[in-house]
Amino acid sequence: CIPEVHEYTPQNIITIRHKFHLSQAALASLFNISLSTVQKWEQGNKKPAGASKKLLDIIERKGLEALV
Repeated sequence: CIPEVHEYTPQNIITIRHKFHLSQAALASLFNISLSTVQKWEQGNKKPAGASKKLLDIIERKGLEALV
């Protein structure tokens, strides 16, 4: 059974990033996306989708070690 991936609010993303001591640039690099995309997520101008949303879910549930 594959768990449902929930939507991420700007505050959720900021909280996850701070929990793992990641800068916006570090999160962008980890996800292979632009810094401006992370900034737009955190400002609420854009929402994570697809693989980025799944990666946020994995980090939130299992930690950074699951990706590196």
